[in-house]
This record gives sequence, structure tokens and C-alpha cells, in this order.
Amino acid sequence: MKNILPTLIEILTEASRNTEEILGWGCPIPSFGDVSKSAVATLGLNPSNREFTDAKGDELIGSQRRFHTLQSLGIGSWEEVHYKHLELISNNCSNYFKINPYDNWFRDLNNIISGTKTSYYGSANACHLDLIPFATEVKWVNLTRNKRNYLLGISASVLGKILKKSKIGVLILNGKTVVQNLEFISGKKLAISEKTEWMLPRKNGKGVKGFSYKGIINEVCGIKLNRDIMVLGYNHNIQSSYGVTTSVKNSIKNWITSETSQEYN
Repeated sequence: MKNILPTLIEILTEASRNTEEILGWGCPIPSFGDVSKSAVATLGLNPSNREFTDAKGDELIGSQRRFHTLQSLGIGSWEEVHYKHLELISNNCSNYFKINPYDNWFRDLNNIISGTKTSYYGSANACHLDLIPFATEVKWVNLTRNKRNYLLGISASVLGKILKKSKIGVLILNGKTVVQNLEFISGKKLAISEKTEWMLPRKNGKGVKGFSYKGIINEVCGIKLNRDIMVLGYNHNIQSSYGVTTSVKNSIKNWITSETSQEYN
């Protein structure tokens, strides 16, 4: 991670100038957990601002802090970053689930992958990655299409570099938007199947259909991974989609367990 962070900080500095919604005073987050020890990774869009702020929008401090900021590092801008700062940021990423993880978001995802006998916690042989490793002050859906495309464009190659240097064998995609963006940057279309048991009920009208996605990638943004990575995804965002029931979550978990059973069980 320390080798990737200087590049990410350069990208963050540029993005902060071009996109006011970028949380520019918060460090880049290349990973949640130790990539070097992970066999499985979940993939999301970008870090929540709650990794840096409380519900009121104030910066987390002291024991509540999750990631470093300009203030916690004691610097005025990212141009002042030195090796010692990179070490601190890298350590926070690797040890995220041992410090003060945002459990309201990660516990459900950890349950989804538990059938692979990996976990963010305890054995720490799973991690979380994002397509864009920078937090924004507003939710992804509230960014304009141009800004979303811009952030993906300047970040996608970093995901390729991280995966190439890792031993990750399975990538779990959390939500349809993640699926669509990974398909775009990998150049691979995933096989889609309707899952009737994943239907989300609605009081008025038809429910929201559930779909699974499955495939293999060996390249991201032109970067050869030198191996095949199994990709599994689902269209519902576990944390954000309205009405994702416990039954649906358990069914998704069971599907992932079944699909990965040959390799991990």
C-alpha cells in the first residue's frame, strides 16, 4: 500500500481542485483491511464520508478516528507528506477492522462472505476495496454523471494495481452500479441470472427483482492481473437498497458459499 499511496495522494490533490465534493482533507483509502493477507475482497463504489466524520459532519478525533486527515498528520496540505505519514496511513488501512470500523456498514457484508470461511475480523483474511478510493461529502448517486465518470477514470488503474499485487481470488460486487463499472473497466461482461428468492417486496406494485452476476476477470483498466479472479455480484446494495430483508441477505450468502465452495471449502 505504501507504494501506491504517493500516486493516490497526487490523484487526490488533482481531484480536489476539479471536484468540490471530494473530501480533500481526508486521506486516500486504498483498502479496508490487509490486502496482502486477503483471499477474498468485497468491492464498493467509494468510501463513506462517515469514515472521517460523525453524524453532524464534524471530523472524528481521538479514539473515534478511523483514518488520517491533514489535521491528524499535522500538515497543511498533501504536498507536505513524507514517508512517516505514508506509513501511518498504510497501517490504518491494514488494521482498519482492529481499530474503529464502521460496523453499521461492514457487518452485513462480512456476513455475506462468511461462507467462504474468510472474514474482515478475527482471521482478517478478507478485505474491502472501492472503485474510487476517495471519500466524497455527498453520496455517489448525488454526484453528476460527469463527475462520477471523472473520478472513475482517474482511479480505475489503481484498483488494477492493487489486485495484481494481491493474492485475492474472489471479488464480491456489492450492487448493480459496482457491477456495471467493473464490467466497464475490466472489459468483461458478467453472466446475469434472475434470482426469484432475492425479490424485494413492495406494498404497491411489483417488487424489485434480484439478479446475480458471475464471471472471470484477468485485466483491469489495461493492467494484466496475471491470473484469473472469480467475480460474483448481486444487484441489491446490501446497505442502501430499501427493503433488503434478512432472508434475501442469507440467500445471497448461500449463493456465494455455493459458488466458491470448490475453492474455499
